Amino acid sequence: MLDKNGIAKRIAQEVKDGYYVNLGIGIPTLVANFVREDISVEFQSENGVLGMGPFPFEGEEDADIINAGKQTITTLPGASFFDSATSFSMIRGKHVDLTILGAMEVAENGDIANWKIPGKMVKGMGGAMDLVASADNIIVAMMHTNKAGKSKLLQQCSLPLTGVGCVTKIVTNLAVLGVENGAFHLLERAPGVSVEDIKNATEGTLITPSEVPEMAL
Repeated sequence: MLDKNGIAKRIAQEVKDGYYVNLGIGIPTLVANFVREDISVEFQSENGVLGMGPFPFEGEEDADIINAGKQTITTLPGASFFDSATSFSMIRGKHVDLTILGAMEVAENGDIANWKIPGKMVKGMGGAMDLVASADNIIVAMMHTNKAGKSKLLQQCSLPLTGVGCVTKIVTNLAVLGVENGAFHLLERAPGVSVEDIKNATEGTLITPSEVPEMAL
């Protein structure tokens, strides 16, 4: 199965030349490390940055340059900074080609829960609500199961929803899955992972073809 970097590396294959991409907190921030060098991509952060670069080396951090997750970042030549109103106008105006988010749960109909666990303190919903309401291409980066070994790909989310019926694709440590017609569709399996392993780790409805290719990383 894949680690977090492996998930990010597979998702990076979904990033196309000329895309404007929003990276959520957690695993999605790693995607920028694996995007092909021969394509041009603009990474956007909803706190008002366009043109994010890789994470800085230790000792080179600038506390004033951060992403939405409050991690220090670098910027590429031509990067721009703007207020949140402009940033969210970009998001709500559908000017972001690809949104990559983490999640705590995803339902078979494409619902996503990724902002709150009842009873635990949360700073706020952040930009996720606007991103999932406005984006047409949402990929979720997540572990297939939680720490207790229970599936995070469910028939119905148990946590408060961030968005309804919005997820198009999921990449986990076990598989790549599409979300269509109220079911998860198995597209690829991680190296060394069997279809049976994926079935056992998926609570929601899972459609599996007769042949499932292994991910090419």
